[in-house]
Amino acid sequence: MPEENIQALFSTAAITSFRLNGQFLAIAEDLAAPAGLTAAWWQVLGAVLHEPLPVAGIAREMGITRQSVQRIADLLVDKGLAEYRPNPAHRRAKLVAVTKAGRAAIDRIDPPHAEFANRLAAELGADELADTVEVLTRLSAALDALTEG
Repeated sequence: MPEENIQALFSTAAITSFRLNGQFLAIAEDLAAPAGLTAAWWQVLGAVLHEPLPVAGIAREMGITRQSVQRIADLLVDKGLAEYRPNPAHRRAKLVAVTKAGRAAIDRIDPPHAEFANRLAAELGADELADTVEVLTRLSAALDALTEG
């Protein structure tokens, strides 16, 4: 394939990703609002649903800045949706953990989230949705490999 076509593909992938990011954020805001959350709050709580993480770990996992996560974590703690816990691995970097109230808020999002996912699978096809997720995951890993270090 000619080099200019590869460059055009890269540009189209980036522009499409920017559009997808906006679409996903708008959908997330719509899903999170009835539970009293924002998309950003949902994103941070979702990162610590299964295990507490330090702010830097959440930022790495979510691909956002540590400062943004810190600001959101502080808000979530103030609202009783998350709490800071001691971190045995690092005295100063406390762990962010979801509280019972935070988990309840996330649980309220689950039914409309599942309904939207089912509508997307019906529109795209479940197999094509799975293939899309696989390709996006590989693309993200390839970009990580090219930009790390």
